[in-house]
Amino acid sequence: MVCAKHRATVALATPLGTPLAGDTLFGHFCWALRESVGEARLQRVLDGYTQGKPWLVVSDGFPAGFLPKPTLPRHFEPQMDTTGRKAAKRQRWISMQCAGLPLRELLAAAVDDEAAYGASPVLAVQAHNTINRRSGTTGKDSFAPYASTQHFHAEGQKVDIYLVIDDERVSTETVGQLLVAIGAAGYGRDASIGLGKFELAAMVPADLPSPTGANASMTLAPCAPQGLGFDGRRSYWRVLTRYGRHGNAHALAPNPFKTPVLLAATGAVFVPETVYEPRQFIGQGLGGNGRLSKIEPETVQQGYAPVLPVALERSRA
Repeated sequence: MVCAKHRATVALATPLGTPLAGDTLFGHFCWALRESVGEARLQRVLDGYTQGKPWLVVSDGFPAGFLPKPTLPRHFEPQMDTTGRKAAKRQRWISMQCAGLPLRELLAAAVDDEAAYGASPVLAVQAHNTINRRSGTTGKDSFAPYASTQHFHAEGQKVDIYLVIDDERVSTETVGQLLVAIGAAGYGRDASIGLGKFELAAMVPADLPSPTGANASMTLAPCAPQGLGFDGRRSYWRVLTRYGRHGNAHALAPNPFKTPVLLAATGAVFVPETVYEPRQFIGQGLGGNGRLSKIEPETVQQGYAPVLPVALERSRA
C-alpha cells in the first residue's frame, strides 16, 4: 500500500446544507467513482477497506491555510483570565505556518473564524415550501412548509481538504476528477436544489510540518480509534455520534438511514501505548456485511482520518 497525501483547495460557489465532513465526503467519492466507472471498479478499490487498507482517506474542509486546533484540556493552554478563556473557546484554527511550533506556542497562536475565513461564516434558516400538485398549494403533513439551516460563506471562499490516496489503486488525477464531479453535482443536504457546489482551485502534494519531539497524532476528520493501541489515559477526544443516511439513489429508499456509529470528533489527539511512529492516517474502516445498512449490505463508513503530528507534553497530561 503506497499512500500520498495531497491538499485540494476548493472554492465554494453556493451555501452548504451540510458542513464539509471527511466521512460524508468519502461517501460522495464512492458514489462518484461508481457512477463514472461502475460498481465492479468500486468494489475493487474497496477491497480490504475494513482491514486497514483504504483506497482514500478524506479530511474535513478547513479554511484555506488553516488546520483545526487540537482538542485538549485547559491546563495545556497558556494561563489566562476569564475573558481570555472565553475568547480561547472561539479560537479554533491554527495557521499552517504555526503547525510545527511547540504545543504551548501552537495553542497561543490559535485564531477565530473571522481571522481564518476573512469573514465569519453565517448559519441561517431558509424557509421551504412543498407544493401539492393536485391542489397547487401547501398543506399538512408532507406538504407543510418547513425550514432548514444553511451555512453561508464569503463568495468564492477557499477551503482546504486533505486526501491520503493509495496510488496503487487509484491515481491522484482520478481523485481530482471525482472531486470536480462532486462539486458540480453538489455536496450534502439539499444538493438537488443548488446547495453544496464548489470548484476545484488547486490540488498539490501536502507536506504537513512535524514539531520536534512529536509523540501524538491529531486527527483531521472524525475517526474510529477503538482497539488500535492508543493510550486512553493520555489521549483526548470529543465523542461524535454519526446518524448517517444514504445519499444518491438510496436517499429515496423507504429506509435510507444507516446504523448510528460513535466516532472521535475532528481534532482528537491520540498517543500510542508504545513507541510513536509517524503515520499518514489512523483509524479503521467500518461496516460491510450489513452492519451499517440493510438496503445496501456492503455499505462502509470512513472511520479513518488524516493526521498531523503533535508534540504532547507528557508531564502535563
